Amino acid sequence: MTTTINLTDVSIKYPSADGELVAETYIHLYAILTTLEVLKQYLTGKQATVLANQFLYYAQGFPKLRVAPDVMVIFDVSPGGRDNYKVWEEGQVPQVIFEVTSPATKNQDQKEKKLLYEQLGILEYWLFDPKGEWIKNKLLGYRLEEEIYQPITDSLSEPLGLRLEVEGELLRFYRLDTGDKLLIPTELAEKAEQEYQRAEAERERADEAEMKAAILTQRLRELGIEPDNL
Repeated sequence: MTTTINLTDVSIKYPSADGELVAETYIHLYAILTTLEVLKQYLTGKQATVLANQFLYYAQGFPKLRVAPDVMVIFDVSPGGRDNYKVWEEGQVPQVIFEVTSPATKNQDQKEKKLLYEQLGILEYWLFDPKGEWIKNKLLGYRLEEEIYQPITDSLSEPLGLRLEVEGELLRFYRLDTGDKLLIPTELAEKAEQEYQRAEAERERADEAEMKAAILTQRLRELGIEPDNL
């Protein structure tokens, strides 16, 4: 007897959470969140979305076939968040995936997930080990070439147009077109504060100059001199 699965059956549930921890340490969590925010800012205004620790469902009708990448970037889809990501609804698989790894997840990240992402056709797969516990240089990348992952030797992400660098316990990004460094939220806040302080200083200087000009004009008029006639 053959069982037929109705792939459009509304009774099939695709959960958005499983109760598992997002990351095992604060360092890993912070690395995930900063990567998420930096890439979201970078891709603002583009037909793309960046998701973190959300279920990626890749087989319609089979809700147990899922994975939750730490950070995934998908192009040619509507911007904005999702509760989960279903490949068959969006029409795109992620182009780039980042896993913030540790010895506890090493085997899964390096074997199971690598094979799955390769089979799904995900163009780049990056492993970031913020504590340097099993990746010597903390960063390891793979690029899909002829359907097989090959090591990335230049730390460049072709789909993103970014160069990746490890700085302490964070993964940092530099634009290939301008060389500019993408700022993390704390750096953006500092930059905004500095710009505000500069604007305030300029305003104070302008106010002071205006006040001095008004005093000079008043004194000239007291002497019977009309400034406009000078």
